[in-house]
Amino acid sequence: MAAGFLAVYLSVCLLLRCSASPEPNTDAFFVAEFFRRMGAPPLSKNDSSSDVCSWPGVSCECQCGKVTGLVASGVGLSGPIPETTIAKLSVLRVLDLSGNNITALSSDFSELCGSLASLDLSANNIAGSLPGNIGNFKLMESLDFSHNRFSGEIPREVGSLTNLRFLNLSSNFLEMSIPETFLGCVALVSIDLSNNKLGANLPVGFGSSFKNLTTMDLSGNRFAGKMPDLSNLPSLAFLNLSGNLFRDLSLEGLREALQVVDLSKNQFRGLISQVNRSFTSNSSSLIYLDMSMNELTGEFFLGLGDLRSLNHLNLAFNKFSSQEFVHIELPSALRYLNLSRTNLTGRIPSGISQMLNLKVLDLSQNHITGSIPELGARSLRVIDFSQNNLTGEIPESLQETLPRIEKFNFSFNNLTYCAEKLPSAMLNSSFIGSQSDCPIAVYPDNVVSKGRKRLDLKLGFAIALSVFFSSAVLIFLALVCRRRTGPWTIKQLSYNEEQNVSGPFYFQTDSTTWVADVKIASSVPVVVFEKPLLNLTFTDLLNATSNFDRGTLLAEGKFGPVYRGFLPGGIHVAMKVLVHVASVTDEEAAQELERLGQIKHPNLVPLTGYCLAGEQRILIYDYMENGNLQNLLHDLPLGVQSTEDWTSDTWDQDNTCAQSITTDGLTTWRFRHKIALGAARALAFLHHGCFPMIVHRDVKASSIYLDSSMEPRLADFGLSSLVGFSTDGGNATFHGSAGYAPPEFSDPENASATMKSDVYAFGVVLFELLTRKKPIGDDEYSEDKVTNLVGWARALVRRNELARLIDPKIRETGASEKQMEEALRIAYLCTADLPSKRPSMQQIVGLLKDIEPVIGEQ
Repeated sequence: MAAGFLAVYLSVCLLLRCSASPEPNTDAFFVAEFFRRMGAPPLSKNDSSSDVCSWPGVSCECQCGKVTGLVASGVGLSGPIPETTIAKLSVLRVLDLSGNNITALSSDFSELCGSLASLDLSANNIAGSLPGNIGNFKLMESLDFSHNRFSGEIPREVGSLTNLRFLNLSSNFLEMSIPETFLGCVALVSIDLSNNKLGANLPVGFGSSFKNLTTMDLSGNRFAGKMPDLSNLPSLAFLNLSGNLFRDLSLEGLREALQVVDLSKNQFRGLISQVNRSFTSNSSSLIYLDMSMNELTGEFFLGLGDLRSLNHLNLAFNKFSSQEFVHIELPSALRYLNLSRTNLTGRIPSGISQMLNLKVLDLSQNHITGSIPELGARSLRVIDFSQNNLTGEIPESLQETLPRIEKFNFSFNNLTYCAEKLPSAMLNSSFIGSQSDCPIAVYPDNVVSKGRKRLDLKLGFAIALSVFFSSAVLIFLALVCRRRTGPWTIKQLSYNEEQNVSGPFYFQTDSTTWVADVKIASSVPVVVFEKPLLNLTFTDLLNATSNFDRGTLLAEGKFGPVYRGFLPGGIHVAMKVLVHVASVTDEEAAQELERLGQIKHPNLVPLTGYCLAGEQRILIYDYMENGNLQNLLHDLPLGVQSTEDWTSDTWDQDNTCAQSITTDGLTTWRFRHKIALGAARALAFLHHGCFPMIVHRDVKASSIYLDSSMEPRLADFGLSSLVGFSTDGGNATFHGSAGYAPPEFSDPENASATMKSDVYAFGVVLFELLTRKKPIGDDEYSEDKVTNLVGWARALVRRNELARLIDPKIRETGASEKQMEEALRIAYLCTADLPSKRPSMQQIVGLLKDIEPVIGEQ
């Protein structure tokens, strides 16, 4: 028995390395106990060393064994910080536990308040309120709680941190307003409160109270009213107020140190000319300026040309008055220029060819006339001149460089180009409305036949003139005779009389369908939000779709068919007919559609208008030129859906996706990451940026579309109240799409769509992007005795067989396999069986941004 006891004792000693175990109640003991109880591997490089000061990540002031610094970032810590461990390190000044899975602070954590100066708990999973005793940490200089799950208000006690220089509370769920006591943090150099739910007006004096401030990031919140006073901030270099509800613009007093200003996606209004000229004269260091997606009016402010260091300028999507493009001075150092939808008129100035560093040039949706000048910038990667009034030929030098440009669009102008000089894959999506007109030299063998054709054309033209004048005379005589016999009788045609209905109305089954309810097509108005003066009617929708002919049918989804068409003015749209709708009045439906029309985000397919025709609701969306992710990932050839498959909500069967992106483009990790991040941002906006919040309910690859710039856009959001589901996000019975429905939907009667069910479906999409396998039906699943992608992928992640999951096509490009493996782990988190274990979409955005490939990486 004694021998058995001795064996057990020796085993325990070996397991705990008792020969090297630190003495109790020493800093070495507390650190070792902390890591043991947090489930992390031992820090010691040498098993026989008990000198805590020699352990990796541990620093001491002297060799007396007193720990002053502990850095354990991303080492696999999990669970709440245990009591009587690191809180007992009496002289600890620096603590970095970022990038782990810590879920809570210990109750004795405040014992560190007498020494701690730098605390980094970012990228963990800590929930609940910020600690109210934070004000006791009088020596705190740097505090980073970003990318956690903190909620509630910012505690008033934070104002007691008079030595605090760096504060980062971004990507949490903090709400309500910033307390006035916050102004007591007078030593602040950097403030980052981005991506929370903070709102209301900022405290009076916010901004000017922090004399040493260099960085202010309040983006992605709900702040309203006037932007902060920046007049007394001589060192401010970085300012980001994007994605809020600010209305009153004030740029007076900004100093020379300013380098980045992002005021996009707010409600700033008024005359842009009211911007003080001192803004440009005092901003000689400015390199980034984004004021897009606001409600600014008037003409561009003067002095843009004086911003000689500026390389990024975005003023798109405002309400500027008409202004001649040639009169606008632009900085010659620009690399990114976006003046889309800024009401520009006149010709493109020839000086734009002198911007040799320009990489992105977007002048779309304006009223620009004349021809396209020579563009001398060899570095151009993105060009968008679509939806203008340009004429003439696209310069030959530009046509020759197009195959090397990543994205371009010349659609909806009156331009000519030579199709022989461009790959056919580029033509259909980027030259809509343009005309191919190659010189004879391109076809040297056909010069004679062309000459004959020209002679024939002249003869035909002469005959046509003769016929025209003869017809005109006959019509004049008929009119004279008609007047003599009495006035014309004017009759308002019914629908069937007004249109020669040759289209099949594919969803029409008999005379009692919705079409029969549209008595007079020209009396049913069409609402287009951005163009209220168009004065369109249901007749225009009929004309745009050839009477809803099957030839214009893009998809037949569960809500109804989707058609493609061109509205007057060359507006390219997709029209979704909601056949099976909820029993709501026209007034209620119009109110809900008006609300949906106001929801704008760069990664959402915008609702641009609607028509209430009989009992049906016709929704008008921007047309997505490059199809959807379902087409891109799974259909062959690239981007083409099988013409026999009309069962999913997919748009565009015309191979435009294949024409806009090469197979190599799809195989880059950077491109797939961009799709994942864009879709995540769209869902995060719906969940946390809309009032009331919107649960999508049917996230899947076929609901993620790609616009003309190959940017991802999420479609079909907010339709629940129009098709019988409630909009409160918590009590709608919904079964989801096959392969995307979470485990809790296995009981259809109790299945409720929530934000966490959206997260699960997004996780499936993320697995699709990384594996390029369908959610269900792959033969490889059965080999592992599972039936779907989630079960197969999660099993491989648990076995750490991540390389087997990654699509060989993106692995072969030399991309960072570590980043892709991290993305697989994010998908694993999203598809947890229990909804409570899944992260929020805000957290997912943060996690995806952390693994974003840098420029130059695949």
